[in-house]
Amino acid sequence: MEMFVTRGIFHVRPTVPRYQSLLRRDQGTNGQLGGHCLAYMHLVILETNYNGHSVDHQSIKYRVLILICCTVGILRELLQIAITDSYQYFTSVHLELIYAKTSLRIVLLTEADQPEAAGWFSDALRDARAKYSNVDLSEELVALNRTNTDDSYSKLCDAVSKGVSMLLDLTWAEWEPASDLAEQWSIPHARSQTGTTILMLQPILDLLRARNASDVVLIFQNQMDMDQVLYNIIGRSSLRILVNSGLTEQEAVNMRNLRPTPGHFVIIGNTNFVQDTYKLAKRKDLVVQSDRWILCVADLNSERLDTSILESSTTLMNLIRSSGCRLNDMEEDCSLENDFHIQPALVSKTMELFMNVLIETNKNQPYIPIKVDCSVETSAIENYTNTFIKEKFHETMQKYVDTENGVFYFNQERKGIFLRGSYNVQIGDKNKLEVVAKCKMNEPFYMSFGVRLKPIRKFFRIGTTPAIPWSYPKLDPNTGLPMKTAKGQPIYEGFCIDFIKRMSEVMDFDYEIITPAFGTFGRKTPNGTWTGIIGDLVRGETDMAVASTIMTSEREEVIDFVAPYFEETGISIVIRKPVPKTSLFKFMTVLRLEVWLSIVAALTLTAVLLSLLDKYSPYSARNNKKAYSYPCREFTLKESFWFALTSFTPQGGGEAPKSLSGRTLVAAYWLFVVLMLATFTANLAAFLTVERMQTPVSSLDQLARQSRINYTVVKDSIIHMYFINMKHAEDTLYRVWKEITLNSSSEETIYQVWDYPIKEQYGHILLAINSSQPVKTSDEGFQKVNDHIDADFAFIHDSSVIKYETSKNCNITEIGEVFGERPYAVAVQQGSRLQEDLAKVILQLQNERFFEDLKAKYWNNSVKGVCPDDDESEGISLQSLGGVFIATLFGLALAMVTLVWEIIYYKRKDRKIKTDISTPIKAKPQDKVSGFKRTKRSQRGDLTKRNITIGDAFKPVIGKSKPRVSYINVEPKIAWNP
Repeated sequence: MEMFVTRGIFHVRPTVPRYQSLLRRDQGTNGQLGGHCLAYMHLVILETNYNGHSVDHQSIKYRVLILICCTVGILRELLQIAITDSYQYFTSVHLELIYAKTSLRIVLLTEADQPEAAGWFSDALRDARAKYSNVDLSEELVALNRTNTDDSYSKLCDAVSKGVSMLLDLTWAEWEPASDLAEQWSIPHARSQTGTTILMLQPILDLLRARNASDVVLIFQNQMDMDQVLYNIIGRSSLRILVNSGLTEQEAVNMRNLRPTPGHFVIIGNTNFVQDTYKLAKRKDLVVQSDRWILCVADLNSERLDTSILESSTTLMNLIRSSGCRLNDMEEDCSLENDFHIQPALVSKTMELFMNVLIETNKNQPYIPIKVDCSVETSAIENYTNTFIKEKFHETMQKYVDTENGVFYFNQERKGIFLRGSYNVQIGDKNKLEVVAKCKMNEPFYMSFGVRLKPIRKFFRIGTTPAIPWSYPKLDPNTGLPMKTAKGQPIYEGFCIDFIKRMSEVMDFDYEIITPAFGTFGRKTPNGTWTGIIGDLVRGETDMAVASTIMTSEREEVIDFVAPYFEETGISIVIRKPVPKTSLFKFMTVLRLEVWLSIVAALTLTAVLLSLLDKYSPYSARNNKKAYSYPCREFTLKESFWFALTSFTPQGGGEAPKSLSGRTLVAAYWLFVVLMLATFTANLAAFLTVERMQTPVSSLDQLARQSRINYTVVKDSIIHMYFINMKHAEDTLYRVWKEITLNSSSEETIYQVWDYPIKEQYGHILLAINSSQPVKTSDEGFQKVNDHIDADFAFIHDSSVIKYETSKNCNITEIGEVFGERPYAVAVQQGSRLQEDLAKVILQLQNERFFEDLKAKYWNNSVKGVCPDDDESEGISLQSLGGVFIATLFGLALAMVTLVWEIIYYKRKDRKIKTDISTPIKAKPQDKVSGFKRTKRSQRGDLTKRNITIGDAFKPVIGKSKPRVSYINVEPKIAWNP
């Protein structure tokens, strides 16, 4: 049993654990000893052995103890019940008479990184001593070093061992060892914070929550403010936060390259710091989007801020000057000095509050500072008097801070008292700032009536690379040059750009298109880094990559892919359509020249022989008049040539010879004509058909087996890597096969090296590609294909790009089937939270058939309608048979020329006949040769003596003799049998 006295009150503390438990059960609600005399008497008279020692209940010591205990307890119980407020007054007067001064000892706990707090505390204590002269006030400062908490705890124990009336915690965040110590020893304990930056933290979080923010960059004026906020914000907010102390030009550049781009930027500090930092951010192109910058002025000089620098929809948050007026016990519309600092005034006001609370508490229950021994394990039960003082302290403090116009308010979550300040929230630009909220720090954040903050759209940097038709620079229709934005960035269009626009509408975000500084899609370098859009994702320079990116296992080692959005792709071959050699007389090339000459020779020989046979054969119509009394065709040389020529036509050569020899010749000639016509017709049809169906190769296998056509790929592209990997696979398979065959132990080997079942196709293809030199870009590859008009160059590339190019270029065509199919997918950073959201959006767009519409837009909307129609089913073109029409026209022209010649010839001949008739014929002298008779003409008489008709009118000849009539035989050629 221990006994000690503090300020005239007797305390009895049992030392036996069993007695302690009895005391705990019988303790009253107020922790005082007066009402529990019976418990103590029971404690004394109990027969107990503790550690083998018997307690002497008859000793005078315990009798005196029991007497004193009961007397004091009974007196206090009677006084509390019977005496009213007058007793309290008497008690206080009596105590003041006994004790002329109240002794208070305050232990102040501050941060070691905030040395100026000690100066503020010293000034506040000086003011308190001057105001409360009847209080014996002492203090001790303990600096908390969070990197060495054990040493700080030792210093705290040394301070409280000298006595402590109150533990005032001004650290940035609650330090649990100090709180536990105060709780264990029932030390009056209070927390407060004096930094203006930490005062504005909660309003900033409330504003960000109102805007549905998910991430933010906090830019502080110094390292101390940043640390103070970090200790308070950790565990209180779900925001993704990036903090920075100050802002340099290099830090601004690094902040601009953050991926994903933060949704909000907050600058916290005094007026000059906020203004200078915002100007620097503007110079470094950080202020590019509206509604994303919050300027938090943590002093009372926000009216000095130059609002002309504000961009569109910038948020300005500032403390109202009435908060400083309250600290000075002035009216809210007071006038403060320009150099007024809120932190020292806040510390002084805080000290004044706690001094009032302590003095008020000690009026009813005075006590001396508690001397704490940190090495002893005790509890609040053992310090029942201190417990009462602590509870009274908190009740008094609550009374002071709960007043409507009080300077402070109590925050249960943060376990401390804080300034009851007010702040404004304004949104606008250099032309106008509109107040959207005016709140108090002890009240929930709310907007002014009729004002509603719109949620900030997320912002993503999306990587892509030029690839037709996926994403390519948009050209000016007037100049043909690439179009650019106001900041000089190229404007893109294409399948992926439309896809990005649709995603931004569904997911409600803003974006910026980023192209890689090095490379295109990306490849792994020897040092393990990546280039292109894959490298940008790995380094965090972009949030996602939307391009014709193929999913590969190597890429999935460093990034994540979302569900594919385009699966109809692979590798294909494009080649130039063969340019046909057009000739109007192409039908003449069906037969070679020697064949044509042979045909002409056969025709000529046949005509000559036919003429001779008709002339000399006794059975010809010419020589056998009796058998052929009617007029028959005489096969002169001219008529024989005409017969030979017309025999090549469907109507035939006309009337055939009458002699047997002539008919034999004609039959043989007709057989020749039939065979030649059939041969010519068949060869002409085959020639024209083969010409239209001509394709150099039709598959990758044929391309690999031939040597006339060269081919290539884009260097270091995914197609190039495909052939390299396939070549490596072939080599690996052959090496394994070789090992199997050479290591075979059987006498008759099952496997033979020369029976290797796999063709070394890809090895030959890769060798041909390297010999043709891979191109740098796909545009170069398509241009080389288009330049080789003989169709002797092929380009192996992505099938979707080839389909697009063939739909836009009439001169090239895709050959073979698609091979090496791999889908396209959106790529994100590993572990990105966007992966699940993007997968849902892609599934939604697939259900809406959005991708089918894009396919129709970029592949079906082509120039095929204006390309020359080379379909095989449309027939032979005029260019192939134009010579036939030219020959026909030539024949028509020749016929017209012949007609003119005939007319001219006839008129000349007719004119000569008329001239001969009009000239008189002179009589010839008689032949002097005797014995000759006169000719028949001389016997007919002289022509001059005959009447003839000359002129236009017909005059019949009427002479002495009757007119002569020609004899016409009308009998049939053979006898008629009725």
